[in-house]
Amino acid sequence: MNNSKIWLSSPHMRGSELKYVQEAFDSNWVAPLGPNISFFQEDLKRYLDKDVFVAVLNSGTAAIHLGLILLGVKQGDEVICQSFTFSASANPIIYLGATPIFVDSELDTWNLCPIALEQAIIDRIAKGRKPKAIIAVDLYGTPFKVDEIKAISNKYEIPILEDSAEALGSSYKGQKCATFGSFGVLSFNGNKIITTSGGGAIVANTQKLTNKAIFLATQSRDDAPHYEHTEIGYNYRMSNICAAIGRGQMEVLDEHIRLRRDMHDFYLALFRDIQGVTVFEVPSEDYFSNYWLTTILIEPEKCKGVTNESLRKAFEVENIECRPLWKPMHLQPVFKKYPYYGGEVAESLFKKGLCLPSGSNLTDKERSRISHVINKVFNGGLKLSEEFDLSPLK
Repeated sequence: MNNSKIWLSSPHMRGSELKYVQEAFDSNWVAPLGPNISFFQEDLKRYLDKDVFVAVLNSGTAAIHLGLILLGVKQGDEVICQSFTFSASANPIIYLGATPIFVDSELDTWNLCPIALEQAIIDRIAKGRKPKAIIAVDLYGTPFKVDEIKAISNKYEIPILEDSAEALGSSYKGQKCATFGSFGVLSFNGNKIITTSGGGAIVANTQKLTNKAIFLATQSRDDAPHYEHTEIGYNYRMSNICAAIGRGQMEVLDEHIRLRRDMHDFYLALFRDIQGVTVFEVPSEDYFSNYWLTTILIEPEKCKGVTNESLRKAFEVENIECRPLWKPMHLQPVFKKYPYYGGEVAESLFKKGLCLPSGSNLTDKERSRISHVINKVFNGGLKLSEEFDLSPLK
């Protein structure tokens, strides 16, 4: 195959990352502590633009795990979790011996449905099983219905853990994602809008809680000249090298967001005259999405039988990566025995949806290849949009 691979969302290095990495090597800070960690945490705190505190970790999953621990979740407890998400949102519930209670999505944001959420809470309380926490996800970079979900959280006094792994830079009514719950979670995995190769962060409302998260993430080592442990701890800290990459990535985060959103505009133009395909967009100006991934829904009966899977395979033939939307957790074999509340919104999205290549480093040539596949599949005769200057910075 002559064509090089077009990835769904590949890392996008911009140059200054290497400078900070070299500084770490030169100073021999090659460890899970060091100055880059402090600088990266401060960069994130400043970017979130709210009175929050940040601890960087080795994954977003670790951040969810520690957040649940700090919310007091223990074995036998129940935690409500959005079903339409990646499994990392739910796995830490199982780590703690707790029970996930899955809840359907709504069609405006594809996130946690307020109606189904309240129904789940009322039913669990009636069964004597009041949930300990609510995991609300900002899926594909789009904020959940913050006002409605927070009102329910406050009404029943159940705290929110906001999974913003995909939503760094997104906001609701001007406030950044990862700051709406008792804890927020970020991810810097290799496919995210910025990366540290692997990594994540937990966002808390107080320095005390952040310090506790760092303590737990550092094997719960007590303050003693020897290794003293009075609590179970975890090896969850980020390395100074990874934090160095993160510092460099923070310098181009806003530009990466602009390029992702431009890719979204590219797809809006490309599908504008194609019947049966809908490009997901935020429901109102209250929502600002980084559009980490641009996603579409396909109605086969309106577009000559084309399905999300047939389109995915057409891209695959041309060495272009696309993926179905997240398969809901309540349909996953490992989670199917747990309670679920809601209808079939999440299931319908999974059956009809597709994630398209959305990287901030896609070139004009790669966009032309993407456009060619769309034209070939739908016979629309569309040309690569010239409305947008999408070339990545040199």
